[in-house]
Amino acid sequence: MKIVSYNVNGIKARLPRLIEYLDSEQPDIVCLQELKSSDETFPESDIRDAGYGAIWHGQKGFNGVAILARDADPVERKRGLEGDPDDVQSRYLEAEVDGLIVASIYLPNGNPVPGPKFEYKLGWFDRLIDRASALLAEERAVVLAGDYNVIPHDDDVFSVHAMASDALMQPESRAAYRRLVAQGWTDSLRTRFPRGGVWTFWDYQAGAWQRDAGFRIDHLLLSPRAADRFADAGVDKRYRGLEKASDHAPTWVRLNKA
Repeated sequence: MKIVSYNVNGIKARLPRLIEYLDSEQPDIVCLQELKSSDETFPESDIRDAGYGAIWHGQKGFNGVAILARDADPVERKRGLEGDPDDVQSRYLEAEVDGLIVASIYLPNGNPVPGPKFEYKLGWFDRLIDRASALLAEERAVVLAGDYNVIPHDDDVFSVHAMASDALMQPESRAAYRRLVAQGWTDSLRTRFPRGGVWTFWDYQAGAWQRDAGFRIDHLLLSPRAADRFADAGVDKRYRGLEKASDHAPTWVRLNKA
């Protein structure tokens, strides 16, 4: 079972690339982030024509998450996180597919630092940690897949110096990620590549793709029961190099059947 996290950076602009990816790789579950689409304009028919059922939590022009399942309809469990009744941003969606619980996560960027956007990032992280704890208590196979906007380790970035002042690498951001993982989650890509050096994002600016100046911010965390089924993990890097591609590459984990 191949589960993918894919920040598409605008689903309408990247739809040909997404459909191409679904047709070619045929992943079982795809968690999308940064749809930049309202619920009404989500391209459901195109995705169904590609053989995937879908649920989505949209927001016009910003954010937005979705979960796709091959030859199946994801069963929604939760949209949005508790703990802030004033939060209207579409960043969390949770579903069940074939006995597996999956969540599509688009954690706030947090720049500039310091400031209210960074405080929102940390507060949102706290709420995610609370939800993750509740999921672990269910003692089921769970995958938390998404763009976490956190570079966890120095070997997860092309240049520590270049990103030192960015919200993605602040001590508070990293500490929150460590607190989440320490609950008992397995960082699947880190497990597969313990020495780092694997990127999931390359900026459009300054020839980052051509220079391979990237970093790892897309993560798939596994509950203990999902980790028991771990088979492999990786990044489908070549899709970042296609015309009109997202600045993220599809990042994936493969689990053995239960």
